[in-house]
Amino acid sequence: MENKLYVGNLSYTTSESDLQALFSKAGSVKSVTLIKDRDTGRSKGFAFVEMETQAEAQKAISMFNGTELGERTLTVNMARPREERSGGGFGGRGSQRPGGRSRGRD
Repeated sequence: MENKLYVGNLSYTTSESDLQALFSKAGSVKSVTLIKDRDTGRSKGFAFVEMETQAEAQKAISMFNGTELGERTLTVNMARPREERSGGGFGGRGSQRPGGRSRGRD
């Protein structure tokens, strides 16, 4: 996990191959994962790039954080571990009001 980078503020037209080409200038790229919207397939504007070593990951941060790619200023830093999602909330059923009345007008 310590070799995985968060890359943010990407143009929606940036591809995984664009990121592969850019980050290979800092060392060996193990993987590139461009995060896309599940429904539309469109980029969400961020990605994760995994470098081969921690030294290469640090080099990539110093080389690319704050630089421009596709007229956007990149944010590059170490990826944080994914937090566990709790099962709280309304369980996907929405918030039904007591009494069975709807909020809309009749």
